[in-house]
Amino acid sequence: MTRIDDMPRAWDERSQLTTFLDYTRGTVRAKCDGVSEENARKALLPGSPLMTMSGLINHLRWVEYYWFQVVFLGEEDQGPWTEDDPDREMRIAVDFPLAQLLDEYAEQSARYRELVAGHGLEAQAKRPVRDGTHVDLRWILLHLTEETARHNGHLDILRELLDGTTGC
Repeated sequence: MTRIDDMPRAWDERSQLTTFLDYTRGTVRAKCDGVSEENARKALLPGSPLMTMSGLINHLRWVEYYWFQVVFLGEEDQGPWTEDDPDREMRIAVDFPLAQLLDEYAEQSARYRELVAGHGLEAQAKRPVRDGTHVDLRWILLHLTEETARHNGHLDILRELLDGTTGC
């Protein structure tokens, strides 16, 4: 598997936050290196029928969309989920090639790097979250790093169950 660097080029807060988010994003991609289309679509955990490698990639893509575009920028939510199917992004992922999902995630991540570079870390989100709080960009970066790292653990488990590959 590919080694991803987690050391920032500079030691300011922004560099550290964005480096760790990029590190977790890169780990997502590395976990998928060499996975077949068939394996990317397999749900191996009986209690989690939507947890496939493809589903997790698509979920992470849409999670970033939600936090950056819907919450931070205040745009209308155009995500694939519905009230009747709140996990639809994971369900529909098996209809797309893994390479496409990874490419879309990478392209979107590049756009969000530019978005983050253009705003201060203290910039407030346009939409409130659960309790009416308007989180700042700093919190969104931390949250997305946590979310991506957590799902990297799921990708670890799936990859080991699929073909025995560990590490990264």
